Amino acid sequence: MESATHPHPRSWSSTRLRDRLRAVPLPRPELAALLTLAAVLYLWGLSNNGWANDYYAAAVRSMAGSWHDFLYGSFDAKGLMTVDKPPLALWVEALSAKLYGFNSLAILVPQALMGVASVGLLYDLTRRRWGRVAGTVAGLALALTPVVVAISRHNNPDALLVLCSVGALWCFVRALEGGATKWLVAAAVCVGLGFEAKMGAALMVVPGMALAWLWVAPRGRVVAMRQLAIAGAALLAVALAWPVLVWLTPAASRPWISGTSDNSIWSLIWEYNGFGRLEGQTGGPASLGTSGTFGGATGPLRLLNEALGGQAGWLLGAALAGGLGIAALSRLRRTDARTGWIIAVGGAFATTAVAFSFAGGIFHPYYTSLLAPFAAALVGAIVGQVLRDGQASRIVGAVAIGLGAVVQLMVIENSASDLDWLVVPLVVVSVAAAFALLFGHNRLRQAALVCAVAILLVGPAIWSVGTLGHPTSGTFPAGGPESASTTVGSAGGMFGGEDLSSVLEYTESHGGGTIAVDSQSGAASSIIEDGAEVAGIGGFSGKESSVSAEWLEERVESGAIVWIYTSGSAAGFGGTGAPGGGSSSGGSGGDTRTGSESAIDTVVKSCTEVDSSEYESGGESTAGGTLYQCSDS
Repeated sequence: MESATHPHPRSWSSTRLRDRLRAVPLPRPELAALLTLAAVLYLWGLSNNGWANDYYAAAVRSMAGSWHDFLYGSFDAKGLMTVDKPPLALWVEALSAKLYGFNSLAILVPQALMGVASVGLLYDLTRRRWGRVAGTVAGLALALTPVVVAISRHNNPDALLVLCSVGALWCFVRALEGGATKWLVAAAVCVGLGFEAKMGAALMVVPGMALAWLWVAPRGRVVAMRQLAIAGAALLAVALAWPVLVWLTPAASRPWISGTSDNSIWSLIWEYNGFGRLEGQTGGPASLGTSGTFGGATGPLRLLNEALGGQAGWLLGAALAGGLGIAALSRLRRTDARTGWIIAVGGAFATTAVAFSFAGGIFHPYYTSLLAPFAAALVGAIVGQVLRDGQASRIVGAVAIGLGAVVQLMVIENSASDLDWLVVPLVVVSVAAAFALLFGHNRLRQAALVCAVAILLVGPAIWSVGTLGHPTSGTFPAGGPESASTTVGSAGGMFGGEDLSSVLEYTESHGGGTIAVDSQSGAASSIIEDGAEVAGIGGFSGKESSVSAEWLEERVESGAIVWIYTSGSAAGFGGTGAPGGGSSSGGSGGDTRTGSESAIDTVVKSCTEVDSSEYESGGESTAGGTLYQCSDS
């Protein structure tokens, strides 16, 4: 009776172990191949890129040395000024540097792994609706987008932005399958994390997802609205966690917010990193007159121009035709499983493409990396749709192939003249594939689809591999051959760091202390190489931030700043101040911003000017400016 009431546990057997192991889902071989390809492209020869963007690398060194600087995203070790972006991406890099030491691979490897993860997630969010072949094409298209290769080998925050955006769509597709609130909230959390990486840019996926959820409403529209409210609250909670922390911290206890003139985190969100990017802002292409660096003239064909086309424009034609075709085939019926997917992904594609085409503010070619996953997913989706057979699907596929070829011809003409030899094969294969898709038998149609996808990926694949042939460094990473980096203005000297070696040697021999200089870019190399106590108080180029004279005086009185150095020549687009104070004429291209020049001019009147012969090297000042001692160290 006792044994019947309390049966003995079954013995563990090798048979049961084998059964359980067989039940464990194994990675699909195509997914493993995609991840391997992405890892090779993003990790191969990664050390050749050095510190990539010195601006962020310097901030990582400062943040890795102090939890206070880490928390607030301080550019300098004294915690005087933040970088001009939220710190989530830099937190990842700084934690890696804490674990593995401050070196370029500790900074860049996490970025590459983010790129690999994005490829995997994009494969799955496409596969879940369109099948394994479609997922493979989508993942391959993303992995082989030149600008994605570039940003995955770089330390700008865009790799994390792309990962968060793809992650949001992946969670959203899961939510559509069963109407689960938890997956919708997870999607919102991903958007919030993207906001903590690059602020407003992360919101590009929101309109499409919100519209798709309200339209499809898996559990009814009343429930859908309630679910969206919950997800919106989650998004706000995550997105505003760091900004609210900064807002609640007394200004005297945190760094100045770079990119602002009022030290307000809300100004950074709404203006410098917000509507200013869309509506136009001082320091953008209109005032600086630089074409490739800022994406060229705005307009409907901007994404295919000399600066942007070779980066992420290759598949835009196929993506546009495919997205519109699928929307037409589904008729956007609520009961059609394709509808929610195409509204969400197509909405992200449309929102991003329109915003990037007409953004009148600061806009750099590598920003197009955010458009790449949406375009890749649409290309994969149209492949999946064609494989479902049906005359209407084949017509849409043929149109997508045709428009895809036309767009690639424009990209080659505008920005990839090194691929002129591809024009004839592209035309011949595309025409033949479209014809076979419309009129061939089943096996011929499948072969035609494979050939069409292959020919459309040749150009971006060559440019992606070409990215590995030269360092992807500087402020503006670019995919493709080295000539492409020159075209889009890979900051090789545009924001070059100042040589402060002689100034630092003098200050260190006279008690040390932090030196305030015009620009953060000018201070970056000294921080990276020597961990020098140098703070750029004019922002990135010396023009973005305008600290008040009162703020600067308080930092001098507290001993946080001991020295002030005013550069004799503009750093990049124009540092602030000529020797001994005075205007530097606002820099180039009509940019009239003066950064923190006014505050510096006011404060140095109470400082002691150091005779330049005291810090000259070889009879000539290596720095070329004026040094002031403002307090005792």
